[in-house]
Amino acid sequence: MEKFVCAYENGQTPNPCIDCNRYLKFEKLFLRAKELDYDYVVTGHYAQIVYEEARGRYLLKKTVDDTKDQSYVLYTMTQEQLAHTIFPLGGMNKTETRQIAQAQGFINAKKHDSQDICFVQNGSYADFIEHYRNRHYPEGDFVDVRGNVLGKHKGIIHYTVGQRKGLGLSLAKPMYVTAVNPVDNTVVLGYDSDLFTKTLVAKDVNLISAAAIDRPMRVKAKVRYRQEAQWATAVQTDEDTLRLEFDEPQRAITKGQAVVMYDGDIVVGGGTIA
Repeated sequence: MEKFVCAYENGQTPNPCIDCNRYLKFEKLFLRAKELDYDYVVTGHYAQIVYEEARGRYLLKKTVDDTKDQSYVLYTMTQEQLAHTIFPLGGMNKTETRQIAQAQGFINAKKHDSQDICFVQNGSYADFIEHYRNRHYPEGDFVDVRGNVLGKHKGIIHYTVGQRKGLGLSLAKPMYVTAVNPVDNTVVLGYDSDLFTKTLVAKDVNLISAAAIDRPMRVKAKVRYRQEAQWATAVQTDEDTLRLEFDEPQRAITKGQAVVMYDGDIVVGGGTIA
């Protein structure tokens, strides 16, 4: 929660589900399993783990049900974690899972899928952040890409790159958030065309299918969970940094979100967009 709040305060848009998997399920829970001398952690994630002799590595792969694939939020897993984790639902689709649950009398067999962040109770990130910090975030200026003031915003935590709704401005043409600047407390607005870019840099990189990317690599990459993966060339500039050049400009690449790379249905790895 602290990391989530800090990210918004610094003009980023975090993905706490990735952090939950990284630090809770596959760090704290994983360590507890080792303390209890258990061999495996078993979860209901929709992804697959296989061991490939030729590479001598455990691989994380997409599930068979593309609509429920969760490999994107698991890219931080290590080789040791993959070796001691089982995803029994990875070879099934959600309909099969529900049928088995119903046949076994599970009370949640027909429970609706949730896309919400579990600790944000009413769906408002800003309300959660203000309650968590017990403070109100000050108003500031909406500015265009040339710095002209367009109006007042209600606090930077209310905005994310690509946002159009909820700006509270009367504008001649639709405008979108293109940047959030905590240093001068401004929110930059631009047109849809201003949201597109071909290049990103990612930090805090974790690779799964290889120990390193030692030459430019063709991958398909996603810059958000619901996006269809797009062709790009990945270059690893140091142990912790990747640079991706997309074949086509991508819309609303957002600081704080994850970029995850794929080779077919195999997760190459990923990092946090910087």
